[in-house]
Amino acid sequence: MKHYDAIIIGAGQAGIPLAKKLAEAGKKTAIIEKRLVGGTCINDGCTPTKTMIASAKAAYQAKNATHLGIEVGQVKVDFKKIKKRKDEIVEQFRASSERGIESTKGLTLLMGRATFTGTKELRVDLADGKIENLSADLIFINTGAKTIIPPIKGLNEVDYLTSTSILELDEVPEHIVIIGGNYIGLEFGQMFSRFGSKITILEKSPNILAKEDQDISKEICNVLTNEKIEVLTGVDVTEIKKAKSGLQVELNSESSAKKIKCSHVLIATGRKPQTEDLGLIYCGVKTDHQGHILVNQKLETNIKGIYALGDVKGGPAFTHIAYNDYTIVYRNLIEGAKLSIKNRPIPYCMFTDPQLARIGISENEAKEKGLNYRVAILPMSQVARGIETGETMGLMKAIVDAESKRILGAAIIASEGGEIMSVLQMAMEGGITYDRIRHCVFAHPTYTESLNNLFMKFKDEA
Repeated sequence: MKHYDAIIIGAGQAGIPLAKKLAEAGKKTAIIEKRLVGGTCINDGCTPTKTMIASAKAAYQAKNATHLGIEVGQVKVDFKKIKKRKDEIVEQFRASSERGIESTKGLTLLMGRATFTGTKELRVDLADGKIENLSADLIFINTGAKTIIPPIKGLNEVDYLTSTSILELDEVPEHIVIIGGNYIGLEFGQMFSRFGSKITILEKSPNILAKEDQDISKEICNVLTNEKIEVLTGVDVTEIKKAKSGLQVELNSESSAKKIKCSHVLIATGRKPQTEDLGLIYCGVKTDHQGHILVNQKLETNIKGIYALGDVKGGPAFTHIAYNDYTIVYRNLIEGAKLSIKNRPIPYCMFTDPQLARIGISENEAKEKGLNYRVAILPMSQVARGIETGETMGLMKAIVDAESKRILGAAIIASEGGEIMSVLQMAMEGGITYDRIRHCVFAHPTYTESLNNLFMKFKDEA
C-alpha cells in the first residue's frame, strides 16, 4: 500500500486547486479522476454550455436585428462549427488544468476509479487495467453529481438525452421535449430554440423555476413563450415510447391527457451525488437519504480527516460554491484559519437571455421568516439602457429590511443580470443600505445605474 499525506478523489473545480495547494505546501498528494480532468464545469457544464449559448445569442440577435434598423438577410446556423468551437474551448481549458497538475511538484495524477476499502484506505482501478492500493492522512471527496433518471415508463427503452450527451449532438434536433423546467432545462431549451429546434418544456410543478418567487418564474416564462417555446406546467409524464419517426411522450395534467411527438427527449429533472460506487460503508462516512455526504460547517465528515467538497455534499450545486469550499478547507488546514460555510453568500446566475441572477433571500423566504421587509420592482422596460439596446424583457427586484434598510436579497432578470446582481452582493457584503445606493453616482448609461431608479420605488423616503 502506497501512503500519501493527502488524497483528493475527483479532479473538479474544488479538487484541482486544493491538490495543487496542498502539494505546494509540502504534502505528498495524489488526485484521482475516473473520467476527465476538470469535472462537470469544464467538460459538461459551464464551459461548453456558455460557449454554445454565445453562439445561440448571436443567431438570435442576427435574426431579430430588423427592429434596430439592421437587415442581415437569411441567417444560417453552422452547428458543426459551433460544436467544433465548443470542443476546442473545452479541450483548451482541460489541457490547462492537466498541465497545472503535471507541473506541480509533489502531486500525482491517477486516472481511475477510487473505492474505499478502509477508513482512510482506497483501491484505485486504473484506466490501464492496473490496481493501486493507497492510504492517506487526509482524504477529500470531490466526486460531484450526475443526472437523475426519473422512473418514467418506457424511458429506458428509448435513446434519451442528458445534459452531457446533448452536447455531443452533431445536428440541430427537429423537436426536443425537455422534462424539467429548471436552470438546466431552460438554458438548453432557449439555446436549441435559437438554433432552430422546436422546444416543448414539461414541468411537474405549477410553475417553472419552482423555488423562485412567482413573479420571477412568470417573467422567465414570458421570455421563453415570447420566443415561441412551449411551456407546459403541472404535468406528469406517464410514458415515453418509440413512434414511427422519433418518440412519443404521453403526459397527464389535472384537466387532460396529451401525447406529444418529438425527435428527442432531454432529461433535466435534477442531479444526484456520485457516492454510490465510493464504498463509503467501508470508511464509515455518513450520507443523507439522497446520498449526499454529510459534513459540518468546516466541510469535514463524521470521520476526522475526511472531507467532502462541491456538489457531492449537497446544498447549492454551483461551481463557485465548490471553489469556495476549497478555499475554506485549505485555509483552515494549512493557514490555521477558522472559517466555516455558515452564512456565506450564495449568488447564482441562470444564463438564459436575459439572465436570471439571484443573491440572498427571495420574497417567499422573507415571508416564511416573518421578516419586516419591503420590495422594490423595476421592469426593464423602464430602464434606459434596456430601451436603448432593445432588451426590455425582464425586471429588477430587491427585498430590503424595512428598519435597517439593508438589502436582504435580489433577483435580476436582465441582459447583464449577473453583473448587476454582483453590485448588490458587494453592497450586502459591505453593509451598504439601499438609501445610499439610491443616491449613488453610477456611470450613465449603464444597467447598474438603474439601481437608483429601483430604490426610488420607495417613494415615501424620496
